[in-house]
Amino acid sequence: MNIIVEGIKEAFRLIFSLDAEVFEVVLLSLRVSLTSLFVAGVLGIFLGILTSKYQFPLKHFLMRLIYTLMGMPPVLCGLLVYILFMRRGPLGSLRLNYTVTIMIIAQILMILPIIMGLTINAAGEKQDKIRRLAKTLGANSVQTMGLFLFELRGGLVVALVSGFSRAISEVGAVMIVGGNIDGKTRVMTTYISQLKGMGEYERALAVGIILLLISFVVNTILYHFQGEKNG
Repeated sequence: MNIIVEGIKEAFRLIFSLDAEVFEVVLLSLRVSLTSLFVAGVLGIFLGILTSKYQFPLKHFLMRLIYTLMGMPPVLCGLLVYILFMRRGPLGSLRLNYTVTIMIIAQILMILPIIMGLTINAAGEKQDKIRRLAKTLGANSVQTMGLFLFELRGGLVVALVSGFSRAISEVGAVMIVGGNIDGKTRVMTTYISQLKGMGEYERALAVGIILLLISFVVNTILYHFQGEKNG
């Protein structure tokens, strides 16, 4: 219990003292997670709506694959990405391992199936109704897509929140591809793991609390758009 109390005190101390090391880790965590969310969000929502809207061969197989990948272990995702970009790998010439770029790629691949799968579920429930409404209004393809996004915004927010939560809390994949290098690829989750290994439990808990606060703020902002729908 004493460790928890001291961890809470340490969290507030780190926040109000503007601890340079912690803020560097926090900013990198946000950079990696928000960039991954933006790319995976654009691709996942677009591909999810298209997959839900059209019938094509192997559609059911693709959807089963997407749902399977939604639960892919992060360490497996990190390992696969690492092998692809290792020096002997097919993309080794790019020399991306142990960089911020490879961490973003790993997180995109990890959260893309989540956003895409949840978008398919949200679109599947309303696509016929929205399509009929768009046809009645005489909307073209671009306007129909805009109507889809507007009507599905509640489900899309859930997809984005789920994707961000997975990205910001991920440790296995970014540890493998990023290496937790001080001042270069160290994010909050890998920093917490390192602090725990060093026996600095209060500081590790403090960084964890900061991580939860950041996640709460970002999720609150995202849910604000869903809240407007629900009135």
